[in-house]
Amino acid sequence: MGKRRAAQQNRRRRRGRQRRRGRLALPALALALVSLCGGAALAHYQGQDERVAASSAAGPVTPPPTTAPATPTPTPTPKPKATPKPTPTPTPKKTTVPQSGAGTFTTAQATGTPVGAGGTLRRYRVQVEDGVDISAREAAAEIERILAHPRGWAAHGRGRFQLVSAGENADFVIRIATPDTADRLCAANGMNTHGELNCETSTGVVVNLKRWLLGSPTFAGPPHEYRHLIINHEVGHEIGLRRHMGCPGPGRLAPVMMQQIKGLNGCRSNAYPYDEEGIYIEGPLVS
Repeated sequence: MGKRRAAQQNRRRRRGRQRRRGRLALPALALALVSLCGGAALAHYQGQDERVAASSAAGPVTPPPTTAPATPTPTPTPKPKATPKPTPTPTPKKTTVPQSGAGTFTTAQATGTPVGAGGTLRRYRVQVEDGVDISAREAAAEIERILAHPRGWAAHGRGRFQLVSAGENADFVIRIATPDTADRLCAANGMNTHGELNCETSTGVVVNLKRWLLGSPTFAGPPHEYRHLIINHEVGHEIGLRRHMGCPGPGRLAPVMMQQIKGLNGCRSNAYPYDEEGIYIEGPLVS
């Protein structure tokens, strides 16, 4: 009886120890699971932290550029080139020459110095018919330059010339006159100039305004060059060359004492008494 009770007590004690061990095991197991999960979680977060730290150390992550599909650039349609308009050729201003004038003259108020290398000094005045659109002073300056030209009479010892003003003694007068007035002045000395020609009179030279402004249809040069021929030809008569000359030969320069306006007869038009080498240009005497 006592043994049986002792055995029961021992069984009860073993069951109690087992129950206590079970109760202790469950919390330990739970604690182990919690530790395991916490370590895994900690490792997970630590990995994330390391990746974040590495990413921060490397700088901001730039997403790869999105490549847009290439759009072909359209080829521009060439604009048709505008056809340039031709530049209109300016119409040369037509020089109008009055046929007649007042018949009175204005004398250039100008005095020059003698020009020339030797010979007799001849003083001259310059006059322009009133009402003509030419300055007497400017015409006198131009004539003074003509007489001083290096291919002219004065440069080669055929005379010296000096421009003088009104009221001063003059050996001859150079007048620029309208065609009708020129004809009248020339006719008084027995010459018919037909409203076209110049002449040399007992008082000096008469220059037809038409020739002064327009030149000559037979002269290969502008009017301002033809004025050299007018003055050199008529002043040639003033210095004693009374007769005209003809063409010395085909292709040669026409003498300044040739009436070139009436035809060149194979010669080349020329406005100067001397050529560029200083040789006097002459031809056969014709009148």
